[in-house]
Amino acid sequence: MSENKTNFIMAVRGYKSVKRQKNANFTDVTALDRSNNKVLLRIVEPLSSEYINLNDVKSMAEVIKRDNYHVAILISKQFTDGALEEMGKQKIQYISEDYMPPFDIQELYLAVVDCAKNQCQKKCGKVVLVISECSEKAADHCKTKVLAVAAKRHLEERTVGLLKNDLKVALALTR
Repeated sequence: MSENKTNFIMAVRGYKSVKRQKNANFTDVTALDRSNNKVLLRIVEPLSSEYINLNDVKSMAEVIKRDNYHVAILISKQFTDGALEEMGKQKIQYISEDYMPPFDIQELYLAVVDCAKNQCQKKCGKVVLVISECSEKAADHCKTKVLAVAAKRHLEERTVGLLKNDLKVALALTR
């Protein structure tokens, strides 16, 4: 769950992963945003129905200050009220089983397009400005082109749920 949400938020916000460090209880992903500011995404996969608590947030806040992160996001299933309150004070964003920060539909669409363009470059060695206009011989059978056309239609129809699914598919294609 958390890994998918991490990839999703990184794609929508245009973060570029720099380093991934796995620890006993969590994984820290250091990324850069579009302005080259350091971003910390901490992923905590609880073993059972554990909640992220106040001490977990305070520990993360120390890392943020020590390593000069500009933005921090804590990703897990559930949080205690105390943890949520402390994250508000520390300006730490969070993503849970029930909550995803809001984003613009245009950002979502652009994330799909970026993934698709990267896939085109890997597959065909070309950078295509408008994927739906690709004229490669295999373009009619290309999953990337089909995805880009569908995403454009979903943007025009403003169907956010389908556009979210398009991004999940695009991220899966890049693996």
